[in-house]
Amino acid sequence: MDHTSTTSEPRTPAAKLFSSSYRRPSYSRTIYSDRFIPSRSSSNFALFGLPNSSPPNSASSDDTNSTYTTLLKSALFGPECAGGFNGFQPLTPEKFVSNGRLGKRDRDGSLLQISPPNCNIFKYKIETMKSLHSLSPIEFDDQLPGGSYPPVKTPRKISRSPYKILDAPALQDDFYLNLVDWSSRNVLAVGLGNCVYLWNASNSKIVKLCDLEDDDSVCSVCWTHGGTNLAIGTSSGKLQLWDAHHCKRIRNMDGHRLRVGAIAWNSTLLSSGSRDKCILQRDIRTEEDYVSKLSGHKSEVCGLKWSYDNRELASGGNDNRLLVWNQHTTQPVLKYCEHTAAVKAIAWSPHLYGLLASGGGTADRCIRFWNTTTDSRLNCTDTGSQVCNLVWSKNVNELVSTHGYSQNQIILWRYPTMSKLETLTGHTYRVLYLAISPDGQSIVTGAGDETLRFWNVFPSAKSRQNTESEIGVSSFGRSVIR
Repeated sequence: MDHTSTTSEPRTPAAKLFSSSYRRPSYSRTIYSDRFIPSRSSSNFALFGLPNSSPPNSASSDDTNSTYTTLLKSALFGPECAGGFNGFQPLTPEKFVSNGRLGKRDRDGSLLQISPPNCNIFKYKIETMKSLHSLSPIEFDDQLPGGSYPPVKTPRKISRSPYKILDAPALQDDFYLNLVDWSSRNVLAVGLGNCVYLWNASNSKIVKLCDLEDDDSVCSVCWTHGGTNLAIGTSSGKLQLWDAHHCKRIRNMDGHRLRVGAIAWNSTLLSSGSRDKCILQRDIRTEEDYVSKLSGHKSEVCGLKWSYDNRELASGGNDNRLLVWNQHTTQPVLKYCEHTAAVKAIAWSPHLYGLLASGGGTADRCIRFWNTTTDSRLNCTDTGSQVCNLVWSKNVNELVSTHGYSQNQIILWRYPTMSKLETLTGHTYRVLYLAISPDGQSIVTGAGDETLRFWNVFPSAKSRQNTESEIGVSSFGRSVIR
């Protein structure tokens, strides 16, 4: 059946909405919404020193909007592109470039040349820091005379993987020994069993320095400041001095009854700490085995460090005590007994005179800071695990700690906030040994898993950037140290 289409009035409410003849009813009440549309009709641009294109005594909204549009164009496209400046308008689709000349066609088809504007849009710039008013057409003098913005610093990247691993067979897992040291001539000394090996970090060359008697073993090693001679403490209580260049023993000094587990060099003195609870001061320029004996610990001495000015000697022992000595007395001048476990980790700050850091063993787990100049206790940080070693960076105010039970990690700290910069893992045993490279950028760690691992953790002294040191670049991979 055919139906004739006729135009009729919509009968349903939906049909009324889409009908052209439908008239929306007007409401007398005002409708409010959550949108805020600002009105600039009442704005007074004269307060900001802006040009007023409207004639005096004219308050029309069209003139106000025209002024605002002109300012907006000037900010986005540059002053040449604003309609109120030189009469130039931004490009439209009907404008084009013909024969390298910017223009558009007139009604008669002729090309009207327009001088190329100096527009800001799509212009590439390199700026380290933008001013708050960089997009405003109004010039603000918000920079003080003689001042400059600091450069934007990017966070330093610290690799979580060692750049080299050395196998160190027979590296002892003993908390009270100090078997690794890095010389100023870039040579690493490692005590393995009853032997001492030298590894040249510049060319990866390995030399066997000495071989002790079968009933003796190496307990500690320490380089002189010049890096030419190496002191070796033995389990028999002897202290030997070796010429590393000629692989020749220079002296063999007695004095201790038990093993020598800690050694520290002064400019003229060689200090040694032993399980016999004593510290012996030796002047290698004299014939005597030692010149003075320091007594203060009640158990084995396992940590020794001279300050950078060679005036104070810090010692830590298995009696949980940290003592500070000077060269003029045989009794400690300062005593700190706050630790609750053995104190092996000791480090003097190279940045602040008299600042000393110490770490406690398994029952303590804390890093404590002391001001030996004023004899004051500073802050304390609970690390959560046994503190085995500490070393300060020579280039920045940061320090590294190595740990044992129960996490076996290496932590990089920023001082004085003691915020963690990075945590390094990889050792499967306690990280008992730690030494820093002569350039101050790399560290080497040793553990009972019989490996030595090299890490880039500190920036260089010049660039303060975490760039790879020459040591790391020259020798990637894994090898055996003997």
